[in-house]
Amino acid sequence: MKASATHIRISPRKVRMVVDTVRGKSVSQALSILGFTRKKAAVPVQKLLKSAVANAVENGGINDVETLVIDRIMVDEGPTLKRYMPRARGRATPIRKRTSHIRIILRERETRQSLA
Repeated sequence: MKASATHIRISPRKVRMVVDTVRGKSVSQALSILGFTRKKAAVPVQKLLKSAVANAVENGGINDVETLVIDRIMVDEGPTLKRYMPRARGRATPIRKRTSHIRIILRERETRQSLA
């Protein structure tokens, strides 16, 4: 019940802003939040969440998707593409195009047992 996306061409700082809004939420609630989030990073996170749900159904044997909750979602820094921009007087300034690795782990919500 996990999925990962690597080499996403958005800086990890920007992806973490989106990821922090859905951490610990149920899958249906997280998908609705991501659907209305107006950030570029919401698209790959939403795609990754749907992939993790599909993995849970196919490989984990989960029948009810409504019981799934985001257990852990992490954003790590990937390789940085280094480019240079020409500047005045023959100089050059570096441009760092950062990438992200996103990992998500889902778990089933605990069902409440009666104490009787």
